[in-house]
Amino acid sequence: MDDTGQHLDHMRRTAPLVQNITNYVAMNIMANVMLAAGASPAMVHAREEAAEFTGLAQALTINIGTLSPAWADAMLESAVAAQAQGTPWILDPVAVGATGYRRDIGARLLDLAPTVIRGNASEIMALAGADASGKGADTADAVSQAQEAASALARRTGGVVAVTGPVDFVTDGTRNAEVANGHALMPRVTALGCSLTGIVGAFTVGQDPFEATVAALAFFGLAGEQAAEGVRGPGTFQVAFIDALYTMTPEDLARGARITLA
Repeated sequence: MDDTGQHLDHMRRTAPLVQNITNYVAMNIMANVMLAAGASPAMVHAREEAAEFTGLAQALTINIGTLSPAWADAMLESAVAAQAQGTPWILDPVAVGATGYRRDIGARLLDLAPTVIRGNASEIMALAGADASGKGADTADAVSQAQEAASALARRTGGVVAVTGPVDFVTDGTRNAEVANGHALMPRVTALGCSLTGIVGAFTVGQDPFEATVAALAFFGLAGEQAAEGVRGPGTFQVAFIDALYTMTPEDLARGARITLA
């Protein structure tokens, strides 16, 4: 993808309003990550207003990390609203295979045709109905093991599926890409994966969902590489990571993205 940097430039110029129905753990860092990147995050999850707010947002992200009945209803109603008005919406099926409740809500959200699904290998496999070995929100499966499930989900929903890990895999059922950017410290900071879902949502506004998702993953991973230079551990890495998102230029991304199209 020669225009990877252009996707970052477009996102920053539009500064899209992204509604995030996410989990308690992720809210603060996700909002800061998205602000640093150039998007405008809104953490609106109350059932009484969530679907109405979706009408104002340019993208919606849904993360099932800390489910409750009221939040699940807000997620479903907001996804219906997004689908009805053609607003891109992104599903983050956190630990979807862990309990029957999560499997049920995940399946109901899947039926609403998310624009992008982003999860680790175990989550993608569980969402597709395949045998998975996840431990809570952590994966116990390799990205390569989830590629078939990801492709099947993409064909079923008509959307994009991103399996994130040491080397990310992205597919729309026809086009495939691998993104090799990232750093080993990234999984050591809680909710960075959840935050990535918000970045994907911001990138999809007004852009091809497959290309936007690939660019968003490269941007996020490259920021991790830059942030890791000279830090002592996860605490200093988190601060440096937010700075790296803020200071990265489209030219930096075009030079540093390690994307392989298949």
